Amino acid sequence: MKRKKKITDVQKRGWQGHLLYLIGMFLSRLLLRLRYVGKEFIPKEGTYLVVANHQSMFDGLWIMGGIPKEQLPRFSVMAGSDLEQNFGLTGKIMFRVGKCIPIDRHGNPLRGLLLAKKALENDQIVMIHPEGTRTHDGRIAEMKNGAAYLAAKAKVPVIPVYIDGAYEAFSRHMSVPHPFDWKRFRRKMITIEFCPAIYPESYQDINALMDAITDALLAKEMSAFATR
Repeated sequence: MKRKKKITDVQKRGWQGHLLYLIGMFLSRLLLRLRYVGKEFIPKEGTYLVVANHQSMFDGLWIMGGIPKEQLPRFSVMAGSDLEQNFGLTGKIMFRVGKCIPIDRHGNPLRGLLLAKKALENDQIVMIHPEGTRTHDGRIAEMKNGAAYLAAKAKVPVIPVYIDGAYEAFSRHMSVPHPFDWKRFRRKMITIEFCPAIYPESYQDINALMDAITDALLAKEMSAFATR
């Protein structure tokens, strides 16, 4: 059996990807209750790195829904190079919609990080999930410091984003989304919260920067679970 070649170049969204994005957001708003918090923390201009927890395959789509429309053409999502090949039609669609920057999750991630760094230096906006894969239980897993490396090397601010509720709507354990809460007889809510910017120059090294990013997301997780 012929082995599929890994994708190693940044993808193009094109009109097809933009149309799929519009359809995806229309269906999401129709079937779910999407709530955006902290949009005032999104930089009005320039480039930045979005660092988000990872609850579902549609996290990138829902975060894009909170980004200013004029910034969307510059928005790319870092994703595993196997997403387009091994996750069926959903993976192929999200790879195009996210204008993905492929990263080898099971090999050497350096090429993907360098592509993302170049994109940031070229005034693009990049999103990364430092957990590397979707959560198994709804909680934030260990986060790798690639996000801090990118921010420090490209000298761009980090916007932490906490996603809450996506795990309940479309976790890795579900073959299809479950947008309706039948016990409460209502659509499930997903909250996407943008946090204040974290600036790399305020930290002495990459590890300290990553600790600050991790603390910001864990604080939001603690708050979210405390209110359940």
